[in-house]
Amino acid sequence: MMPTDTSREPRLWYLVPAAGVGSRMQADRPKQYLELSPGGCVLEATLATLKRALPEAGLCLVLGADDGYFSPSMVPWQDWLRADGGSERADSVLAGLDCLSRHAHDDDLVLVHDVARPCVREADIHALVATARRSADGAILAAPASDTMKRAAPAGDSRPHGDGDAESAPSIAHTEARVGLWHAFTPQAFPLGLLRRALREALGENPALITDEASALEACGRAPVLVAAARDNLKITHPEDLAMARLLLAAREALPDSPRTPA
Repeated sequence: MMPTDTSREPRLWYLVPAAGVGSRMQADRPKQYLELSPGGCVLEATLATLKRALPEAGLCLVLGADDGYFSPSMVPWQDWLRADGGSERADSVLAGLDCLSRHAHDDDLVLVHDVARPCVREADIHALVATARRSADGAILAAPASDTMKRAAPAGDSRPHGDGDAESAPSIAHTEARVGLWHAFTPQAFPLGLLRRALREALGENPALITDEASALEACGRAPVLVAAARDNLKITHPEDLAMARLLLAAREALPDSPRTPA
């Protein structure tokens, strides 16, 4: 990796893991290639938003080695980096970081963003970058939990519910206090060197605990900053999410000056 150079302004990079198959979508192709707008798929919409938000940023796109759906025409960058993904999301992110390490500096700021979040707002990306540049531990987009949160009882502790589907449904163990709980979104932004070391170390010790980049930093004793963001930064995971994303983006196009959903 290139050493830190204090005489230069750290560069911005996007790292977009897009090697997943999205099995929960029950579709005929990975969810990043499903149509989101006429003539455009989820991946294209996500990359277009990222490019508009930070046109000066570089891009590392992590794809499946045998991805037969991808076309370079989907990428709005003239020069960009490609890395082959791993079996899990965290493995793909680490592969992307390893690729970036051959082109970037330790102190360059890397924004890791889920390809399945095409509705992220450009203003939120700008706020994230401003905060991450002031934080030694990086920052993530997030929103305070507003729903009542229920903890399900372990499978063996669930009470019988009677006949039918309800019999196999989980029971409520208790209600979780939502004070202080936040929904984590992406992008999540960290210095390249810090994130690469933290993720490699965390995956070596307890990979099951690493559900996002911030969790790798937390495992190393770091405390990334929470940046309040619009709640409509949804992740396309289930079929109904795709329909919601289409509606959100169509509404923004029709009403470009509409305020964001408050955090």
